[in-house]
Amino acid sequence: MKKINLFVIPFILLALNACSQSTHADKTVDTKTYPQAKPASYWKQVLTPEAYEILVNRGTEQPFHNPYWNNHEKGTYVSAATGKPLFSSDAKFESGTGWPSFFKPIDPNAIKIVKDTSYGMVREEVVEARTGLHLGHVFNDGPAPTGKRYCMDSYAFKFVPAK
Repeated sequence: MKKINLFVIPFILLALNACSQSTHADKTVDTKTYPQAKPASYWKQVLTPEAYEILVNRGTEQPFHNPYWNNHEKGTYVSAATGKPLFSSDAKFESGTGWPSFFKPIDPNAIKIVKDTSYGMVREEVVEARTGLHLGHVFNDGPAPTGKRYCMDSYAFKFVPAK
């Protein structure tokens, strides 16, 4: 019985320690890869709750129930965090997915593609090149000329109508 207790006690202590850690603690900010990266606490102060959930927590909004999936106005989609222009309405197309989809970014250097292995899948995640904030995912089933479908989350953007 003493041998079992010697093995069980460390596991109990480890479990209690893990449960006591804050889930809202700022993650390490990688400023070498993302020079304008900031702690989650900073973004929580400047973003809407919806934008924070998408950009920082890498969430996904509900399809067909988000601001820009059915937006047909001419203009520019800028980062909700930085204001950086990322996608143009000229590259937007109807993908039928319920999220705004584009076949190319305005400036390919404004985004980075990183490997995403969440939810038991392997996907290509699209992040802002300067901050590392999540924007959506890119797939190889889009229209010509690129064949890409940048499937973006509306709350990662603010829309600036053309003048």
